[in-house]
Parts: sequence; structure tokens; C-alpha cells
Amino acid sequence: MAASSELLFYINGKKIVEKNADPEEVLLSYLRRKVGLTGTKSACGGGGCGACTVMVSRYDHNQETVIHYTVTACLQPLVTLHGAAVVTVEGIGSTKTKLHPVQERIAKAHGSQCGFCTPGMVMSMYTLLRNKPQPNMEDIREALAGNLCRCTGYRPIIDGFKTFCDSQSSGCCQNGTGGGKCCRENGHDDSSESDISEELFLHDNFLPLDPTQDLIFPPELMIRAKQGSGEVLCFRGERVTLLAPSDLLQLLELKFQHPEAPLILGNTTIGPKLLVKGQISPLLIYAGRVSELSRVEWSKDGLTIGAGNSLSRLKGEMQKAVQRTEEEQNMGYKALLQALQCLAGKQIRNMATVGGNIMSANPKYDLCSVLAALDSTLKLCSKDGTRTVPLDDKVFPAFGKTILRPDEVLLSLHVPFSKPGEYVAAFRQAQRRELAFSIVNAGMKVTLQRDSNTIQSLRIFYGGVGPTLVTPALTCQRFVGWSWGEDLLSEACSSLTEEVRVSASIPGGKHEYRKTLVLSFFYKFYMYVTEEMRKRGVSDAGLPAEYLSALTPFKNEVPQGTQSFQLVSHSQPSTDPVGRPSMHCSGVEQATGEAKYYDDLPPVHGELFVHMVTSSRAHARIINIDSSQALQMPGVVTFISATDVPGSNQRLWFNTVEEIFAEKEVLCVGQIIGALVAESRERARRAAARIQVTYEDLQPVILTIQDAIKHDSYFEPKRKIERGDVDTALEMAEHILEDEIYMGGQEHFYMETQGLIAVPRGESDEMDLYVGTQHAAFTQELVSQALGISSNKITCHVKRLGGGFGGKIMKIAALSAVTAVAAHKTGKAVRCCLDRGDDMLITSGRHPFLGQYKVGYNSDGTIVAADITYYSNGGCTLDESAFIMDKALLHMDNAYRIPHLRGRGMVCRTHLPSYTAFRGFGGPQGLMVIESVLHEVAVRSGLSPKKVREVNMYQGDLCYTHHMQAFCPTDMLRCWDQCLQRSGYESRLQDVQLFNSQNRWKKRGIAVLPQKFGVGFSKGFFNQGAALVNIYKDGSVLVFHGGTEMGQGIHTKALQVASRVLKVPMSSIFIKETCTGNVPNASPSAASFGTDAVGMAVKDACEKLMRRLKPVMEKSPKNSWKQWVNEAYFEKISLSATGFFMGPPTYVDWEKGEGNAYYYFTFGACCSEVEIDCLTGDHKNIRTDIVMDVGKSINPALDIGQVEGGFVQGLGLYTIEELHFSPDGTLLTRGASQYKIPALCDVPTELNVHLLANAQNPHAIYMSKGIGEPPLFFGSTLFFAIKSAIAAARSDGGLSTVFPLSSPATAARIRMACEDQFTHMASTSTEKASSPWSIDV
Repeated sequence: MAASSELLFYINGKKIVEKNADPEEVLLSYLRRKVGLTGTKSACGGGGCGACTVMVSRYDHNQETVIHYTVTACLQPLVTLHGAAVVTVEGIGSTKTKLHPVQERIAKAHGSQCGFCTPGMVMSMYTLLRNKPQPNMEDIREALAGNLCRCTGYRPIIDGFKTFCDSQSSGCCQNGTGGGKCCRENGHDDSSESDISEELFLHDNFLPLDPTQDLIFPPELMIRAKQGSGEVLCFRGERVTLLAPSDLLQLLELKFQHPEAPLILGNTTIGPKLLVKGQISPLLIYAGRVSELSRVEWSKDGLTIGAGNSLSRLKGEMQKAVQRTEEEQNMGYKALLQALQCLAGKQIRNMATVGGNIMSANPKYDLCSVLAALDSTLKLCSKDGTRTVPLDDKVFPAFGKTILRPDEVLLSLHVPFSKPGEYVAAFRQAQRRELAFSIVNAGMKVTLQRDSNTIQSLRIFYGGVGPTLVTPALTCQRFVGWSWGEDLLSEACSSLTEEVRVSASIPGGKHEYRKTLVLSFFYKFYMYVTEEMRKRGVSDAGLPAEYLSALTPFKNEVPQGTQSFQLVSHSQPSTDPVGRPSMHCSGVEQATGEAKYYDDLPPVHGELFVHMVTSSRAHARIINIDSSQALQMPGVVTFISATDVPGSNQRLWFNTVEEIFAEKEVLCVGQIIGALVAESRERARRAAARIQVTYEDLQPVILTIQDAIKHDSYFEPKRKIERGDVDTALEMAEHILEDEIYMGGQEHFYMETQGLIAVPRGESDEMDLYVGTQHAAFTQELVSQALGISSNKITCHVKRLGGGFGGKIMKIAALSAVTAVAAHKTGKAVRCCLDRGDDMLITSGRHPFLGQYKVGYNSDGTIVAADITYYSNGGCTLDESAFIMDKALLHMDNAYRIPHLRGRGMVCRTHLPSYTAFRGFGGPQGLMVIESVLHEVAVRSGLSPKKVREVNMYQGDLCYTHHMQAFCPTDMLRCWDQCLQRSGYESRLQDVQLFNSQNRWKKRGIAVLPQKFGVGFSKGFFNQGAALVNIYKDGSVLVFHGGTEMGQGIHTKALQVASRVLKVPMSSIFIKETCTGNVPNASPSAASFGTDAVGMAVKDACEKLMRRLKPVMEKSPKNSWKQWVNEAYFEKISLSATGFFMGPPTYVDWEKGEGNAYYYFTFGACCSEVEIDCLTGDHKNIRTDIVMDVGKSINPALDIGQVEGGFVQGLGLYTIEELHFSPDGTLLTRGASQYKIPALCDVPTELNVHLLANAQNPHAIYMSKGIGEPPLFFGSTLFFAIKSAIAAARSDGGLSTVFPLSSPATAARIRMACEDQFTHMASTSTEKASSPWSIDV
């Protein structure tokens, strides 16, 4: 084989020549570790989140032009970039040179919170502007569809980027009053209140977009590309060799010589197998240089497209065809285009190829079902010649297998034009409308005899109902010659029910739902053809008007809306930033990629890497751990386990023992048994897989809440809280309701996975930890115990987190202990960075809850008594489960005064990874159950849910919660009233009812909820904050505090506070990091209490300094700040001060069931409207209006960002995000491809957020309120709106409007709750599972 070739490409205009490029290395790791460009982030490792988006430019021979396109760097093999130019976020602008307008605008529009996704967003938008300097909103939507954000709710990102559009395409209301400017530029709004603003950022002085300043495509690469190269490139690595032929003949020769070598182009199928599953092939053939595979030819018969063309190119050709050809010809292309529009994100469509999508032979890929229905053909080529085969189910004999001979390649795909009499449609249903594999997809085509309704041929293909593409051949053949009509529909559905069998153990589960979709899709096709026949004049028989909306798929739209807040008083000095919408203090650095996270820090000399070894059993005794094979592998340094812990491997946590390493017994799949330390991440990962653990299984294995109830398996304490005489009141009530609601868990899915760098200092046992934690003091404490070293020698440094949401409090401390033990044992720095799959497996997330209730109510909707029992799945150790259950119980009343109320809380001990803190901390679960009670009482009473909520709400100036904490509900009621008024609830409710009366298969629902949410820690000792403020002689100020910046803007608000007190601009104040060496014993950044605690502490420190400076300032009042500081220095006045805030004595006496559990309450109200597709279960979030009481906002931009981000995270919790565990306790949803958080397409088309005006909070810093957690619960308004819509569908079918619906309200649950003839046919014809694919835990 030839010698290894040189790899030549460019990065940010700089020429790169690699003499020994490794085919296994992807662009992401190369950029981050070898070039030092850490702006491109590693988040999912599978191409599913867009955080690693970069732009690639190439000269395209067939198009004879340079093309620019986005890719996900985590899947882009480095060696496939030969002759390409790469541009990263660092290459387009920086704070040291000049910002690019994209970077500037996302920062100024408050579109960057934690900042981890921001560089990817920036590069997606930058690439769009390179290709289309004046985009429209649809262009922006498509460009960003492949980028996920867990913080913002997407709206501010869109607001920043839509400034590149003209006002007409950006959706501007055109209410400007001067110079034709946008209303937002003029500060205009419709509010009659002059002190209310809707302007969160100024559009003035934006840097103009100047395409002439962009990096040009390197001339050297242009010359080389045009000259061409006839040689086969060869790249050799340690385990893999890649050959890259330059033409078709070379490719065919290589396939002849190496028939088992996989062919790669986009690497979107083979890449994840290597990166996530560790599957390798020793030889790969890269066909990206073969121009014959990238040809596109149009003929009178249709399109012939080379197998090497990207899906984006195919989509572009389809769009051209639809525009240029007659409708009769392009019907098939429209169906194919519809499938392509929802297929993956832009980056993956740019990388994935037509041939790769087909040859992957994966039925969840959407294209094959459509292409097969269209009578497409494949041209196969080998050294022996070519052959053409029809693309149908026979091409795929088994999952992942095709009929191609080992030496054959797919040369091209031919997609014919549609012919007269043909009717074609494509269907898909996924967990999320975009950026998600389909659950079931289908392509259908019927050909009718000319000018008649007689079937000439019928082609139906399904993906997702079996291991391969499925066609009901007997059904298709049977109905040839039949007339298209009602008789056909009935018989065809019966035939499909018999012929299309869906296994109960199908991967992905939901077999009854899949079977229902088989029938629902055909019914939609039947309606579509019937209506098209009427339009073409073939038949007079049309559809009933109320059926027509079923034929229109939901359109993905860009979210827009209004955000309003109260302006500061005119008397407030213009230099005082408090109350003004200030940009996140690191927004610009996050947009340029300069902001550093723990894994962006440069390598420490000689640093090692650690990879966790976890249990594969849910409950077992450890018999033996054999590390011998792993330790013999090259680059492996050591294996560590419980025996290597120099201090204590166990810690006592509220009377329960938790271990760092499992020592004798494992309690869940994913529990850490040991860790492998090696010289690189890859070597550590490979070696960890070689550790052999011998187990002895133990019984019982308890996984679900029901299992725990059966085995009486609970953690202590079991809580109970009671007000009034519940039992007597239940006897006296007019009606009794007994029911339950199950609420699934949620994965944090912070964009930055957990990890740290542990650096031994080489003397006195000192160690520095650069760690991503929300609770540095706890991490310090646990590491100290593990190492047997005092805490004063362990220093934790936290610059910022790429999202936390409660998930980086407890779990990261244990990971830090493991890493610190490795560093202590080896004497070297050790870096830990969890892969996404391991992060999800080890760290767990939000607790699943089961709420069982017995409620007494009267006919007017008044609830007189409620007895509620909460069960949570706590996992295998206590973690924070007891506190979370406390919060659920303390929020069980929400906004309602129920005179007789009893709550019990039971934390189930199971054999799952321990569930932990998550934004809301039990509040969303507790609130969900009581709102379910209110909803069901309304349904059974025949009253509107709004009326039932109002009749039960707290009223008056002074009320007491069920735990006897006094509060005033006035602002809560104001939020409610304003939400009803701003949302136009009453008129829209009538519109919803009218819509439902006019539509059979689409239904709408609307729901409005209030909220009362406790802020602060019920454990009073946590309600404290500390700060350190230093003033330097040049007048600059350095602030340290105990809070962690994780996107919520705590640093920005601290700067605003310091600026107000010190009367210096925010630009003169800096916050370097959170450090246990500067602020000890800090409380966690959690409970929406961070700004309250930190703000007060910073204020205290700054006020101390100002008191010291006061004599100096009075002595020389005309001096500058810098002069005052210098004079104070010369007078030996201390310019350093600590600040401390001692919060209120919150407590709960659980024996009495009373206490002031919270510092205060944050109030709000939310109204949401949804539309569901009753035949598929899909839903669209139409509009959401939120009114939130945040007191006097310190920073309205940050607070509104928290409201929107929290709401969208709640949207995921209650409607999309679903964790699946196997019956043996293994987490199945481990990564972005299996677990779906909300994407841009899920955000309500209209999202309006209003901060309550004239609200105050005397308890907190500058009369503000904590806002991080409360908005998440408002995602439940979508759940209840969906439930109302389902009820409307059931009512049409003559079914009861009382029915169970668990959370999240996924497409499968929505569809199966809309019971009809299709769900009944599917349920009676599917086999029962002996062992289900997954279980509800």
C-alpha cells in the first residue's frame, strides 16, 4: 500500500499541512487539542446539537464554483478535508481585532446565556450570510434548525439575527413613527403606560455587514482543485487506514481489492458508530473526491443524481424542479421535498449523502419509503460493469444490509417525474418535528386509470415498523382494479392491519402507536387522493369540510413575540445600571469563542485523562474486578478503585451511606466501580471497555415506583403535612374524585457535559480543581474527605458553566473525588470530561413522580378537601431526593386555598442511578399534581378550568399557605388578570371552540394557569451569601462572590449592584471566577436565590468600602474616582472588603407541618394555545403569554431570558422529553439522537413575556425577585391545553372526556388518547410483549 499522504487544508486562512493525519481523528478534536481553537464546542459527539458547527468551503468541479456550507465538526473526519478551507468562530472576529456583526448582534440581543451553544449558532448564521447576505426569516429558521440551545428559548437569538433581514421579511409590525424606521428602533410600543418598554436592545450603531471583509477561499486551493490530482490519497493511523480515490475507476478498483471496506462520504452513519459505540473498520474508502458521484442530470424522464451529492443538494434540486415544472410532473418531488425539509438539521443535510442515506439501510431514515413509492431506481457499479435495480423493499434484506455485492458501489439514483393519474404523498412522525429520526415514515403512490377512479397500481412503503423497509405487497396487489372510495378505505385498513405486523419488542417501543400510524397515514393518503381527484375533476366526491385541515401538515415557523418591562424612574441617574436591560457581561466573549469553560483550558504538561468504569448490572455483588487486559494496552497508566482512595470512600449523607466507588455491591446500572487513567481520552475510553467485572446478581431488582410500593422500599424520612380535617371534609363533600397522574423524569442536557481538571501542586498536598460545579464548597469538601487532606489545601476554581440546571451540584462532587484520587495517585494533572452518553447514564436527572389523590369538591367547582400522596423515584441513593420531596409537598397548594389539605411524600428506593436536583427542585411535580386535580374537577363539574381555578384561588391581602406561611396574593392575582387580558383568553377560547366544531382531525386547546413559587432554601442555613471586593490603585474593581455563573447572569447582576453602590461604570468592574480560596463555604447556586444572596453580599462589601472612602471623597469632592482611591491608599485605608448576607431563618417543623419555608414567593400566570393532529399525535404550540412578577427587575433582559428559557425547558418536560429504561434498568436514551430537548421548531410561534409593573419585594436586593426556577412549570400549560384538545377529539367520537394522560404528552400518548377506529384496530391486532422494550420508572 502507498505511503501516507500529506493532508493539506486551511483553517481561518492559515495553511495546514499534516504529514501523519489519523483517519480516526475528527475535526473537532483537532481544532480543540492540536490547534488550540476551543471556540468550537464539544457537546453531544454525534452531530445532534450543532454546538461544534463550523464552515467548510470547497471548490465544486461540477458546479464550477466555491461552495460554503456548515458541518458538525464532531463527525467530520480530518483527512476528508484535503483541499478544503475551514472557518471557525475565531476566524470571523474577536474582541482583540474586530467583531463580526453576527457575533455582535447575538450578544447585544441577549441571545447568549451560558454561551456554550453560541459559537455554533454564530457559525450557522455566518455561513448563511456568506451564501445569502440578505436572508429572509425562513432562511434563518432553516439555518438554525440544527442548533440546540438549553438556556434561552431561542427567541433572543432570532431577534438578534433577524436584524440582517429587511423589516418586511423579519415580521416587523411597521409601526415606526419616523424616517420609516422599525418601531423597535424608535422605541415605540402600543402600551398606554408611558413607563412600559418593549425594547430590550438598541438597533442603533450595529456593525454593518460587509461581505468584502470575509476570508476568501485560498487561491492555492482553487488552483489545486482546478488542476486536479490523479493519485489515490492514503492516510494511516494507529488502527485505521483511509484511502481516497480521485475518480470512479480508482474507486471501483479499490472496492474490488478491498470489498469489505466500508465506503464513507458524509460520515453521518459510520461516524457515530465509531465515536459513540466504538465500532471500527481497519480500512475505509472515502469517495468524496470522486466527481462522478456528484453529478446531477435532468432528462425528460426526471432527475438522476449522483450518490455522492449531499441531501442539501438533493433538496435544492427538488425546490428547483417544483418551481420550474408543471404540478402534474412534480407531485412526487413535492412529497420528497416535504420529507427532506424535516430530515435532520442543515449541517447534517450538508454532510449526509443521497447514497449514504439509502445504503445505510436504516428504516428510520425517511427517504427510502418515499423514493420507493416514486418508482426510483438505483444504478450500481463495479469493476465488472453496471446494473440498474428498482429501489424497493427487496434492496434491503435485513437491517443495515443491502443487495449490493461487496465490490459494488451505488453510482446514482434516478427519480422519475410524476405521470398523469399519479397521486403521491409522504408522511412521517417523530418525537420532534425537526432534528429527530422518524418513529414511522411512509411513502405512498396510487395510479388511477385515465379520467377514472379505478386503481391501476398502488405502492405503499413504511419505515419504522420493522427491521427493514416494509411494503404490504398483498394489500397493494389486492386493490388493483378497485374504485377509489369508502369501500376501499375500510377494506384496505383491515388488510393493512393483517399484513403489517409490528413486533412488540421493536427497538424504540410504542408498537401499538406505530401500528396506529400505519393506518392513520393510509387514511390521510386516502383523504388526500380523494380531495386531489375532486380538484382535478376526476371525481365529484370530495371530503367533508371539517376533514380538510388534516391534509395540511404543521408548518415550522420562527418564534416571535413581545417582551415588555417597566422602565426605571426618570429620577434614576443615567449612570446607574440597575433596572436596565444590560447585556450579559460575557456575551461578546461567548459569541467570539474566547470565553473559557473547564475543558477549554490549555493542557497541563504531562496531564492524564480519566474514564469511568461503570456497572452493567442493576443490583449485584461484585465478585472480582480484572484490570489486567486494560493495563497492558499502550498509553494506559493505572486503574483506580475503592482501594486507591487515600481518605474515605464513603460519606454519611443524612443517615445514609454513599460511596465514591462501589466497593462490594452495585446498586444500579451506571454506578462508578472504578476509573481508567491513560495518556489520552481515546486510550482511556478504549481501555475502560477492557475492564472485566464479575458479578453475582441479587434480588430483588426494583426499578419502578410500582415496584417500590410493592416491596415497601422507601428512603427516610417519609413526610406528611396536613391542614384542617381532611377526612371529615371528604365525607361532607358533594362529590369525590379519585385519580392519579404519572410524570416522567427529565435529563438536564446542559450543553457542556460534566468534568474538571485536577492539578496537584507538588507540595503540601495542595490541589487545584478547575471544575464545572454549582456548589464549589461541596466539591471541595468531598474531595478533601476522599484524599484525607484538609479543605484549605483544596481550591476549586469555577470560571463559568455551560449550563447547570441543578445537575452540577451533587454529581460533579463525586466525579471530582474520582479525578482527584487519580491525580493524587499519579502525581499528575488529570482531566475528566464525560461523554454525553456517560453523562446521562451516571448523573441522572429529574425525579419521576406519581401523584395519587382523593378530592372532595362541590358542584360549583370549590375544592373542600384533598388528600394527595406523592411518590418519587429516588434511585439507589438519597442524594437530594428528600429535599425535593419536601419542596413538592410545600408547593402542593400552588395558588389555591383548599381548607382541608393533606399531603404525604414517599421517596422510593430503587435500583436506578440516583435522581438529583433539577430546575424547580420538586416544585414542578408538586404543582403538576394539584393542577391536574383542578383540571379534572372542572371536567367532571362541566365547568371551565378557568372558573374552577378562580373560585379556589387565594384572595385578600393576607393569606396563609397550608404550611402556615403568611403572604399577600395581590400581585399573583394581578398576574392572573393581566395574563387573561393580554392573551385575550375569553375571545380565543371561543375561537378554539369554533375551530374544534369545524375540524374533525385537528383540534385546539387553550389553558391558563397561575403560579405561586417559593424562593430560597427551606433549609435556612443555605440562605447566606458572601463576597470579596478589591479596589486597585488604578481605580479598577475586582469582585469575587460565592455564586456560579451558568448563564443566568449572576455575574452581570453583581456588576450592576457594585456599579450602583460604588458609582463607577460596569466596565471598571471585573469578576474573574468563583473560587473557594476567596469566598469560602458558599451555598450552592440554586433555588432561584443566587442573586438575592450574592447581590446583598456584594452590596454589603461595596457599602463598607464607600464608608471608608467617604471622608476622602468629602475632603476632595472634585477629584476623580481614581484619585480618591489613590488618596485612600496613601492614607492606609483598606481597599478590600468582605460582604456577607445572612438570609432569613426559613424552616419547616415537620412534626407540626408548618413553618416559613421560603424567603418570599414569586408569582406569575401563563396562557398557552396548542393544536393537535388527532391522526398522528403531532402538535403545534401556537401561542404563549406569560405575565411574571419579578419585583423590580435588576436586569429585565436577563429576567425575561430566564422566563423564556425556563418555559421552553418546561415545554420539553411536559410534552417532548422522554427517558427510556430497559426492563433490566439500563438507560436507553443516551445522547442527542435518542433524547430530544426542544428545538427551534417547538417554541410557540408567538411567545409574549410581560414583567408585572409596579411590583415590589421588600425582602430582596433592590426589591427584585428570584426568577430562575418558577417559569419552568408554565410548560404545563401546553400539557393541559393538549389534554383539552384531546377531550374535544374524544367528544367528537362519542367518548368520555375523562381519560388518563401521563406527562410528557408525547405524540404517541396524544394519538392513543384520541381513540378511534384506527387505535382500536391497532390495539386488537398487535402482539403482547413478553418483555417490553422500555418501562415507565
